[in-house]
Amino acid sequence: MKHYYLFLTILFSCIFPVFFVTAQVQGCTDPLSENYNPDATINDGSCTYASTTITSKSLLVLPNDVDETSGLIYWGDYVYTHNDSNDINLYGIDTTNGNIEVTHAITGATNTDWEELAQDEDYIYIGDFGNNANGNRTNLSILKISKQSILDNNPDVVYINFSYENQTDFSATGGNSTDFDCEAFIVGQNNIYLFTKQWVSQETSVYKLPKTAGNHTAELEATYDVDGLITGATYLEDEKLIALSGYSVTLQPFIYLLYDYNETDFFSGNKRKLLIAAPFNQIEGITTQNGNEYFVSNENFNQAPIPEVKQGLHYYDLSEYLDDYLQSVLLKDELFSNASVSVYPNPITDIIHIQLPNGLQAKTNYTITDVTGKVIYSGILALNDTTINVSQLQAGMYIVTLQQTTVQPFKIIKN
Repeated sequence: MKHYYLFLTILFSCIFPVFFVTAQVQGCTDPLSENYNPDATINDGSCTYASTTITSKSLLVLPNDVDETSGLIYWGDYVYTHNDSNDINLYGIDTTNGNIEVTHAITGATNTDWEELAQDEDYIYIGDFGNNANGNRTNLSILKISKQSILDNNPDVVYINFSYENQTDFSATGGNSTDFDCEAFIVGQNNIYLFTKQWVSQETSVYKLPKTAGNHTAELEATYDVDGLITGATYLEDEKLIALSGYSVTLQPFIYLLYDYNETDFFSGNKRKLLIAAPFNQIEGITTQNGNEYFVSNENFNQAPIPEVKQGLHYYDLSEYLDDYLQSVLLKDELFSNASVSVYPNPITDIIHIQLPNGLQAKTNYTITDVTGKVIYSGILALNDTTINVSQLQAGMYIVTLQQTTVQPFKIIKN
């Protein structure tokens, strides 16, 4: 198995009476890239990739009831989708044959331009924010519906209404001529993130919203040039992995992978575009359960002189591109959830040891701070046992924190 992270030997140099800093190397940490740096310990988002085209493992023609299939989510036993106008139903699709097995009506709601589905543990979210007709909608919203109320056939709908913080001109632009269209969003633990479909710039912008009902301003977080139109998103929050679906202006579909990013700075890590070998497929939705296997939907496309492309559900296995990364994340989580991490001795005199479980392969940063939060030492832990010279510390209490883990901070006393 390829490993995404390598540890450096801890090298200390005295730059202030009590400050030591471990050498760290920024660069591309993905062995699948063109510019992989095996010495890099910090992913700086610089990885580049050779042009890659993927082919679906299977393709199911979907019923005409969902010829405008748009968003996709995995929920229970089915992949759910919906149409992008007029229809207020959610349709549960059997992924073995493409049949509609269950239908849930979101009664009391209106489908102005439903473009995307997302979910968290308790709620389904529907993005009624399609805005390509004239770019001047003032009623953009996300429907938030408890899953249990849907199953009880009594959907409890609340609305997250929003406007873009940087849209000040609401003049009609004409069809497909705005950068304030949206067809993709994800739901995290605390916030909703929109990925715009920018017809003019061919970029996508990330906007942040709270998950609470009410009227909100969507805050611009970042913009990235995807050279295409983003139409769907799926999110594994703990694994720091997002897959975006989309297509070019000539209907060349693609999947854009974002992974190993910093916090919610989604464009700070690896960014890999995979072209889909299905020309003139108007890809609209994407979903995954495990990060390796994906379902992607396309809506019906019937425009002469191109032969009709029927609405479909495609299955892709992307483990070739993502499995090693996902395994490295899993290894780190498993080791630290069951870790017998030791920090000793305590109290300390001149030397402190931080002992990690055998077999650790994931990058782990540490900091030692005083009680005011001031960082005294920081660096990257070596495998198994890291020894740190703290002889120049003054007597008192200090906190040892292992970053990017669930291990609780350790309190140590310096005599």
